[in-house]
Amino acid sequence: MFNPKMLKQMQQMQRQMAQIDEELGNEKVEATSGGGMVKVVASGKQDILEIKISKEAVDPEENELLEDMVLAAVKEALDKSRELAQQKMSGLTGGLNIPGLT
Repeated sequence: MFNPKMLKQMQQMQRQMAQIDEELGNEKVEATSGGGMVKVVASGKQDILEIKISKEAVDPEENELLEDMVLAAVKEALDKSRELAQQKMSGLTGGLNIPGLT
């Protein structure tokens, strides 16, 4: 029942996954909203690293609009980050959608 070849393949896949995980932590994606007035940078591991808001976007009378722009940029940055992770992992999984690996 014990298959040394399969064990070796699984260990190699585990090393590759660790390498991809490290690479994703070093990669960045960027999203903007409001015509570039709000910018969000996220890592490939879905961590929000930076939020920049231009002075033109800050209007006390339009606070709700600013909140919407920030939310839109954060959502887009996280979507891009997930896409990046899925692209990197698809090389390892052969395009299979394996839950927990993306």
